[in-house]
Amino acid sequence: MTAKTPPAPPFRDPHLPLAKRIDDLLARLTLDEKVSFLHQFAPAVQRLGIAAFRTGQEALHGVAWMGPATVFPQAVGLGATWNTDLVRRVGEAVSKEVRAMRARDDRVGLNVWAPTVNLLRHPLWGRNEEGYSEDPKLTSAIATAYTRGLRGDHPVYWRTAPVLKHWLAHNNETDRATSSSSVRPRVLHEYDLRAFRETVEAGAVAGVMPAYNLVNGRPNHVSPYLREQLRSWTDEDLLVCSDAGAPSNLVDHEHYFATHEEATAAALLAGVDSFTDHGTDSSQIVARVQGALAQGLLTEPDIDTAVRRQLSVRFRLGEFDPHEDPHPGTAAFDTPAHRALAQEAAEQAVVLLKNDGDLLPLAPDTRIAVVGLLADECKLDWYSGTLIHRSTPLEGLYERFGAERVEFAEGVDRVRLRLADGTFLHVPTAPEAADEVRGAEGALDPALLAGRTDLPPLTADATGTEFALADWGEGVLTLRAPDGRYLSVAEDGFVRAAADQPGGWVVQETFRLEPHENGHLLRHLGTGRHVSVAADGVKVAAENASIFELIIVERGTDAVTRVAAAADAVLVVAGNDPHVNGRETEDRTTLALPPHQERLLRAARAANPHTVLALVSSYPYAVDAARLPAVLWTAHGGQAAGTALARVLAGDVSPAGRLPQTWYAADTDLPDLLDYDVLGARQTYLYFEGTPLFPFGHGLSYASFSYADLTTEVADGTLRVSCTVANTGDVTADEVAQLYTRAVEPSSVRPRRELLAHRRLTLRPGERTGVTFEVPLSAFEFWDVARGGRRLEGGAYEVLAGASSEDVRLRTTVVLDGEPPASRPAVEHGLAAADFDEQSGIAIVDRTRTEGDAVTPEGDGPGELVYRDCDFGAGTTEVTVRVAGHGTLELSLDGGPLLAVLTLAEPTPDPYTYTSLTAGVVAEGVHDVLIRLRGPLRLAHVGFSG
Repeated sequence: MTAKTPPAPPFRDPHLPLAKRIDDLLARLTLDEKVSFLHQFAPAVQRLGIAAFRTGQEALHGVAWMGPATVFPQAVGLGATWNTDLVRRVGEAVSKEVRAMRARDDRVGLNVWAPTVNLLRHPLWGRNEEGYSEDPKLTSAIATAYTRGLRGDHPVYWRTAPVLKHWLAHNNETDRATSSSSVRPRVLHEYDLRAFRETVEAGAVAGVMPAYNLVNGRPNHVSPYLREQLRSWTDEDLLVCSDAGAPSNLVDHEHYFATHEEATAAALLAGVDSFTDHGTDSSQIVARVQGALAQGLLTEPDIDTAVRRQLSVRFRLGEFDPHEDPHPGTAAFDTPAHRALAQEAAEQAVVLLKNDGDLLPLAPDTRIAVVGLLADECKLDWYSGTLIHRSTPLEGLYERFGAERVEFAEGVDRVRLRLADGTFLHVPTAPEAADEVRGAEGALDPALLAGRTDLPPLTADATGTEFALADWGEGVLTLRAPDGRYLSVAEDGFVRAAADQPGGWVVQETFRLEPHENGHLLRHLGTGRHVSVAADGVKVAAENASIFELIIVERGTDAVTRVAAAADAVLVVAGNDPHVNGRETEDRTTLALPPHQERLLRAARAANPHTVLALVSSYPYAVDAARLPAVLWTAHGGQAAGTALARVLAGDVSPAGRLPQTWYAADTDLPDLLDYDVLGARQTYLYFEGTPLFPFGHGLSYASFSYADLTTEVADGTLRVSCTVANTGDVTADEVAQLYTRAVEPSSVRPRRELLAHRRLTLRPGERTGVTFEVPLSAFEFWDVARGGRRLEGGAYEVLAGASSEDVRLRTTVVLDGEPPASRPAVEHGLAAADFDEQSGIAIVDRTRTEGDAVTPEGDGPGELVYRDCDFGAGTTEVTVRVAGHGTLELSLDGGPLLAVLTLAEPTPDPYTYTSLTAGVVAEGVHDVLIRLRGPLRLAHVGFSG
């Protein structure tokens, strides 16, 4: 007799409701098995036939870290397309390549950590390249498109499960693991949360990743907003994955908790479901969770809640339904369609910033000089895959205009490094060495990739080697050998010409020349040590530093001048290397173009007035555009970047990218990097009152467009806006129609203008089309601190249609019904300290470790708070404040004399132990309350009675 096959357990039955399947599987797992699932690398459970699973596959603009893949433009470049359909198709292509790569390499994960929806609040943020825009509406529109592509369109099974990064208010690399972003309620709800909320509510998000930083004094990994905000936006089980090492940071760097057991329990209870810590070694997280269970800090139902969320994602990815899931057979990888899409995305990301005298497009017979450090580069960033195809601006122009019409000068300084004994640094020949590309084999953690040691170290000889020296600003140099390999330092400390590009978590290819006696010391920045020439080769060492004389063989400016003078037009390709001076772990210090590149630009412009500047960069620059006839910008455009730029220059494609963030004219226009109060500091196009170099939404075309026939209608909670757009030029081109609003007479500070909607259109010469936007009236709401909620203020609103935030072609005014402003019920509810209208010198901090806000002076000086329109009714005779720490609180009304001075002289035991202080205050009617804090005093609440 044949034994009957046992029936499949209910969790294997695809016909059962998802919740019942998860319940069944949870009931079958032991507590130890469930605890093991909490680490990023969840082990297999063989007795149940459950495979191992890992969270976290980087896929920001293509599959990253796992070897060759299609590389699309950087995220900020995708944002510059303003094209949601295009970005959805990019997400779809990336998710198909994830599936195809996983079929041959099970290290490739299906839980993708993308996109990044942090708003590009400050252009000096080192990770500017990872975000889409400074505007929450545009960011959420692009992020929603990308997540929909990543998810796929099957009603049940997801192709990949996208996780949004990085929750919350995270725009600084400086002290990123310990700094706190002070975010007032209006900024929190109107700005930072909004991009996350609208993307999550669109329904294609599997989870979020908290950021390293703190918000209002509390680490994001124990943020109550995960529960109070994020999980209230959807009925789906969202998976919250910690950032790498962040759980340990709670104790080791932030010192927020005394023990790792406390920290791990607090993070899990706050909503973290998967702990990314200690690489592939799960033992420490498992031990911490088990310790928290033993100490009564966690219960098994707490573990079940987190595991349930992870299992929900795994079920949606089809893991338990191999015969039903339509995605495992996906084989679309490096297809012609993906290559064409990469080129289309790169073309659409190009922004034409200026084009005086219609210098562009270039005529087919133009003799072109192509110069600059980026002219023959196709740069990758930390979150790129390995290039399969590669196109530089020079190669693109060779292909489009013919090599005989293009001359090239990189603009590097050609140098030799001479030692005191008269010998020079020399790169030995290594004919047997194979070419290697960093990361080509893929790595779960590319930060662990080691440098090459199979090549001979540098030596010194009588003739030496001529190096290409590039100065990337801040004194940071790279040195490249004639064979194209960069000088690099491996773990053994020897200096070799070994790297195809600068890169790595700690870049090992950058140096600094430091004046010393009659020459220079050469410091290797990755190790901090100086270069020393020894008998066994050139190495970095803590002592015996060699002194070098820098011999200039040819200055880059001379080469640029020579080729520029002989050309009809010059293209200067300037910008950044994404691994140098502005990247993850390192913010920029200035908007200025690096001095070496500025000199190259001046040399080209002096030699030839027909000079075009093409900025290829991860972020905005402040450049002197007034003396240039034409300027373009594109983010690092991926594998087809050069071809795309050449086609735009030639007029094969009319540029239609639009700036996704403000380009400021100078560093003095910027607030402090750590000032997150976009409202108070007048940041971004929403509040900036100066004159930008180029405004948000700006971008020119080879065509011209007219706008007409603006109409509006309010019905059923929606504002319907229509207009017509016509191509009045003589080439087919795209236009990005943008719709903004402005409250005419607001009762509190509102944006100068705010994006409501946009649409990218393709129009033939003479073609006219109608454009209609339907905007929910909720888009006009703001966060009213007086009521602790959103409010649509009734009154007049300008509706503005045009080609950018400043290029307004049509305007009208609509009057919306709404709620009038109301005074604060000061006696009835008092004043929550963080619900101020205005502040100066104040930081918002955590009231307790788990919830609530308080305020305190920032730094050593006093802090001031203003609470407008506080209604004391028939009168009050007493004020009571809840405070911690020690110091003095001064209270006045309407800028008048002090009415109360309350001093906490004896410090409280800790910042979370609050006490009440009371004083007499006589007031009636409506007044503005002004409070000044002196000393390290925390204020949580102000109450009035009597």
